[in-house]
Amino acid sequence: MTPGWEAEFTRLYDRCQESMRFTAFLLCGNWHEAEDVLQAAFLKLYLVGPKLADHSGIEGYLQQIVVRTFLAERRKVRWRREKLTDAPPESLVAAPDSEDGLIVWAALTKMPARQRAVLVLRYWHDLSIDDVAAALGCSTGTVKSQSSKGLQTLRQRLGPGFGHSRLEV
Repeated sequence: MTPGWEAEFTRLYDRCQESMRFTAFLLCGNWHEAEDVLQAAFLKLYLVGPKLADHSGIEGYLQQIVVRTFLAERRKVRWRREKLTDAPPESLVAAPDSEDGLIVWAALTKMPARQRAVLVLRYWHDLSIDDVAAALGCSTGTVKSQSSKGLQTLRQRLGPGFGHSRLEV
């Protein structure tokens, strides 16, 4: 590793750690798994960083690594020895503040991983369809269909009494 890359990586970590941690939390639904995903993503970036020719879009690349690491971990869940439960061992500290936010967040945590990743990137991070497709390594059509299915699933889980206008595209 070069000293220049290590210094740049340290600055990147200081600048992005909190936002990427929260993104991982939105994807995973619990802080412990989010920390694992974030640690793995930063490690992957640290190892590949010196090989990158251009570091100008490195934050977007890091976000892509976080999402892909989350999806890869979801595919491996059935092989793990640990059993995930619905109840966390302690209360969630930094969950969304409003009651509506908590309700949406709870519904989001029960969605399939790919739909959740699309919705978080598309509507939480306000990325374009092309950017989400690049981050997930899929076509724009897949992003559109997963967005549509994800929003439909959320609407079904939240019920007709929930503010329909809040979920509009």
